[in-house]
Amino acid sequence: MTDFKKKVIYQIYPKSFKDSDGDGVGDIQGIIEKLPYLQKLGIEMIWFNPFYPSPQNDNGYDISDYCQIDPLFGTMTDFERLISEMEKFGIEMMLDMVFNHTSTKHVWFQRALAGEKKYQKYYILRPAKANGDLPTNWVSKFGGHAWQKFGETDLYYLHLYDVTQADLDWRNPDVRQELYRVINFWRNKGVKGFRFDVINVIGKAEELLDDPTGDGKKMYTDQPIIHEYLQEMNRQTFGQDARIITVGEMSATTVENCILYSQTERKELTMTFNFHHLKVDYPNGEKWQEGTFDFEQLKDLLHGWGQRMSAEGGWNALFWNNHDQPRALTRFLDDKNYRVEGAKLLAAAIHLSRGTPYIYQGEEIGMTDPKFDKLADYRDIETLNAYKKLQLMGYSEAKIMRIIQAKSRDNSRTPMQWSDEPSAGFSTGEPWLPVAENYQKINVETELDHGSIFSFYQRLIQLRKNHLVISEGSYTAYATEHPQIYGYIRSFKKQRLLVLNNFFEKAEPVPLPAEFISGKLLVGNYPEAERKAMITLRPYETLAILI
Repeated sequence: MTDFKKKVIYQIYPKSFKDSDGDGVGDIQGIIEKLPYLQKLGIEMIWFNPFYPSPQNDNGYDISDYCQIDPLFGTMTDFERLISEMEKFGIEMMLDMVFNHTSTKHVWFQRALAGEKKYQKYYILRPAKANGDLPTNWVSKFGGHAWQKFGETDLYYLHLYDVTQADLDWRNPDVRQELYRVINFWRNKGVKGFRFDVINVIGKAEELLDDPTGDGKKMYTDQPIIHEYLQEMNRQTFGQDARIITVGEMSATTVENCILYSQTERKELTMTFNFHHLKVDYPNGEKWQEGTFDFEQLKDLLHGWGQRMSAEGGWNALFWNNHDQPRALTRFLDDKNYRVEGAKLLAAAIHLSRGTPYIYQGEEIGMTDPKFDKLADYRDIETLNAYKKLQLMGYSEAKIMRIIQAKSRDNSRTPMQWSDEPSAGFSTGEPWLPVAENYQKINVETELDHGSIFSFYQRLIQLRKNHLVISEGSYTAYATEHPQIYGYIRSFKKQRLLVLNNFFEKAEPVPLPAEFISGKLLVGNYPEAERKAMITLRPYETLAILI
């Protein structure tokens, strides 16, 4: 079953996609309204960020009920209508499953707090050490200690993320069965895809130990038992339907583990997300610092994962953007002078590669970071915390704002730009997050009227459906020593596809293998392309030659 290899998946951040009732927050009815647009694009599956009941401390990833719809977004009736309307347009649904932790407002945690032993065993509770220290020296990924006092008891609960997100104990079979019931509940509603949030950190040992050399990550990340859990989950839920597509978000993972997670014969997951390529502009691994991106590192990572997954039968989820990342168009390219060329380059670089491409809302019209100039415009808790931390480090206000403008997660969360009307046609009310100032120039109506980015995406989506060399072919790195070019060759039976991408604004010569000189230009972001032994790639040029 290889249908997933031909699909392109579109990500919707419901809060910012389309508001139907004027309250400034996107909702399910707004999504229904825009389904014809998504059908026009050509995608066949939508991944939705969580719209379950939640206190919204972590934008819905702190879930208080896995089997309901948050009134912020609509009702279960709205959801059932959404899935029915999507079916009419030939679009399937992928839901986000956040199974490492629940909100502390979840009924399981509340019953645990109330003293019910059954539910206390749902979470990872430990006493302090004999000397009064916290159970371990682990650090929360959101900063500070990873342990919090459990009510009025002498115990502490583990929270690898926000203090309101209590980690579930996957060693407890009752917990696993509860979570499998959640998957099957949504399967029965017609859901055909599941994305598992930070699923590679669920494998905590029974005895939790201090990390002698770090923050605890190596003690719970990619542990061998996770593969057993995934195989069990596969057997009891989505594995019963060969049409279902799954993707695991893998935190601080390795290519070796992602091969295992995604090898078809192991019956774990269809594919995996990793984020190494989106940390190449972190100076010395520090996110909240100024720095240009390291192209050599980016290229090496893309090649390394592409070749290993190809050689060993793994499968990548390919993406540049999501709700937690600044927009790649602003981040890696010159979005002022080469926005259109750059948007197409980024698209071709992953859509022609080996793996399943994901499009994040607005990417297909070339949306950019908003560059808010005052802190009051930001909502993201990580950003607001970083502001305080950078102040304490003595940075000037101007420097802090430059860093935040470049790094904030709110860069990708600004409302979808539908038109040049007030609030970009997203809402008749005041949006929960300000709209980017360039919405009058960059919006869906303008793009569909006389733009070329959307139609380029349409073409890439269609090419994946039509050419087995794209959906099935192997991956071989090309021009690895070139300082500006990211290139690769895809091969399937007798077909070969050469893809060249110039990631800089300086025109650059690159050798063309002799067999490709007479090949067919399959797609490119300039009207014509040279075909000779040495060709010159223009600023941010992408091209693909088929033989």
